[in-house]
Amino acid sequence: MATYLDFENKIEKIQEAIVSAHAIANLDAVEKYQKELGKEVEKTFGSLNDYQKLQLARHADRPYALDYIKLIMDDAYEIHGDRAFRDDPAILCYIGWIGDQKAMVIGEQKGRGVKNKIKRNFGMPNPEGYRKALRAVKMAEKFDIPVLMLIDTPGAYPGLGAEERGQSEAIARNLFEFASMKVPMISVVIGEGGSGGALAIGVADKLAMMRYSVFAVISPEGCSAILWNDPSKVETATKALKITPNDLLEHKLIDDILDEPLIGAHRDKETAAMVLKKYFLDNVQTLKELTVDELLDQRYKRLTSVGAFSE
Repeated sequence: MATYLDFENKIEKIQEAIVSAHAIANLDAVEKYQKELGKEVEKTFGSLNDYQKLQLARHADRPYALDYIKLIMDDAYEIHGDRAFRDDPAILCYIGWIGDQKAMVIGEQKGRGVKNKIKRNFGMPNPEGYRKALRAVKMAEKFDIPVLMLIDTPGAYPGLGAEERGQSEAIARNLFEFASMKVPMISVVIGEGGSGGALAIGVADKLAMMRYSVFAVISPEGCSAILWNDPSKVETATKALKITPNDLLEHKLIDDILDEPLIGAHRDKETAAMVLKKYFLDNVQTLKELTVDELLDQRYKRLTSVGAFSE
């Protein structure tokens, strides 16, 4: 069963009416309700506030990294383990083909259902997950394979074991190493980009966000707890943090916004996947026209421009 948010109530009722009309083969009613649905989608999704976009980024039906990998990759083969501690299921690494382009895809995976959520640690990677990602990117560099990274995490796992095994060092190591990799690297926030957990696979030649995704230094819940000690201030915190794609593009913290379906990727996964696939292939083609020195110089300028200020 599809999951609907509070502001999607009217859409839910129209879609139920469409199902009922189909059941009795009333094609005139189906056509009528389809027109109503289109108008309601434009009305509802054309005026979303920041908190509603956050809800969509966390939507239970929103496609996760593994969904996109299955939809856009052919002959995909999973790479496991960091060769030091264990395999972290919260980070996926696949090598395969996207269209005619060989690719390495690295993604953060939240998991569906209680069992899978626990297995994937709710999409919060441990240090061995980031070390696995680094191993995969180094392999991609060795064989001249472009890299696509899919960001979707509330943040890196803050547990005692993760800290003992060097969580902050693993994240910092990825930032340092990814900056000098000699292959095209593209990173896309597909859902929730939380703090260092997102940054660890966010250093790339192109950083983009899906239309209904968020990218933040802290969750709005954490922000409202720290600043106001009041959980009811989550909506205020969401607006103040400027975590939506439009805000981040305006401040030149990301390069592009991917135009996923207006009704959301959770209602049309295939179209969202094709948008992601096209973005990757188009940018890889452009980046491959650069020499290695030009690629690294462009990436360096992009990274050092973030957070620039004047006195």
